Amino acid sequence: MPVTCVIGLQWGDEAKGKIVDLLTADHDVVVRYQGGSNAGHTVVTGGQSYKLSLVPSGIFRRNVQCVVAGGVVLNPASLIDEIDGLTSRGVRVGENLIISDRAHVVFPWHVEEDRLLDKLCDGGEAIGTTMRGIGPCYRDKVGRSLAVRLGDLYRPGLRERIAQIVQAKRRILAGMGGAAEEGSLDPDQIFQAYEQHAARLRPHVADTTVFLLDAVEANKRILFEGAQGAMLDVDHGTFPFVTSSNSSGAGVSSGSGVPGRYITKVLGIVKAYTTRVGGGPFPTEQDNETGQHIREMGNEYGTVTRRPRRCGWFDAVAARYAARLSGVDSLAVMLLDVLSRLAEIQVCMAYELDGRRTTTFPSHVDDLRRVVPVYEMLPGWQTDITAARTVDDLPEPARAYLARLGQLVGRPIEMVSVGPDRDQTIPVPHSFFRP
Repeated sequence: MPVTCVIGLQWGDEAKGKIVDLLTADHDVVVRYQGGSNAGHTVVTGGQSYKLSLVPSGIFRRNVQCVVAGGVVLNPASLIDEIDGLTSRGVRVGENLIISDRAHVVFPWHVEEDRLLDKLCDGGEAIGTTMRGIGPCYRDKVGRSLAVRLGDLYRPGLRERIAQIVQAKRRILAGMGGAAEEGSLDPDQIFQAYEQHAARLRPHVADTTVFLLDAVEANKRILFEGAQGAMLDVDHGTFPFVTSSNSSGAGVSSGSGVPGRYITKVLGIVKAYTTRVGGGPFPTEQDNETGQHIREMGNEYGTVTRRPRRCGWFDAVAARYAARLSGVDSLAVMLLDVLSRLAEIQVCMAYELDGRRTTTFPSHVDDLRRVVPVYEMLPGWQTDITAARTVDDLPEPARAYLARLGQLVGRPIEMVSVGPDRDQTIPVPHSFFRP
């Protein structure tokens, strides 16, 4: 049975949610395995648009089990709000959603740490945090001493544990320039709020590691849904301008507990251009009319934050690196329709660094800042393609553009998206767009 991973190959926001929603029709289980409420997926179905942060995109398919695995950091209030928002619109969220008791919990002190650290770094280049406490929660997870997992909310001594952590956090926050007053973090209020959150979520809480291991051994069809993108991977991305988890394919096993030997297919998702949010080098960025055109045509504003995304040409050097890193078998190219009005389209096929041409992605951001993109100019198609339903419906310049992307990334293209709806996703025959 297929065990499939969907991985974004850029700096996030590649429209992974749409592909996961489509693929869930052929899977029994959909799994979120890393990230937190800093992730944002948009799914359009039945003429309605849904924005998800923690709930897996498979929630819209009946008979699909959705799993939030232990590698996710969880703000219970955010998850409850998301569940309530879905149920208010008629989406069933019950036993079809289970949440790992190993998932680490985001608390108010994590959000405050995020805010103060951002303030301390004010004036420098922003990493791009969503200010939701995700990074500080992961930091406590690795530090262990001040960490709380979801399962801990149901154990005796939680009130005392929260009081102990609050005492330590007040000192830490005071050292960061924050308020150290006795009432700045009230342990009793926090305990009462999280006790209520825990009661709401209790029907969903389970040992998802054992559930998933049982599922793969029972030959269940499992789909892993990545959050953010491979270029934001904390170990292999453009550090320090990255997220706090392993957002490339390298994080699937550690986040879910499922060994890599069970994974049968990895689908890499790319936009037909490139975007990123926050600071960090972006070789193909177009901080000009072209970039603004792409932003407006693609509605390139953050799902979670509504921050305008930085926009630029497709970077095949970065995408190829991410595809190799994540073990990608094939590609889905999204938002091709956004480029439809452009007379000419550029693709970065290589970098020049210190006078030498290279197709190797630099390991250090200082080197990435100094690269000069080497572009190849391709003709645009300047016609609306949103009604296309087969590859043959696409104009020749659009097909040539896709073929070139596949060649440069070194992976065959399996799907092409020309709009937000499910039926605006074109399956690609094996004979097309192979490198």
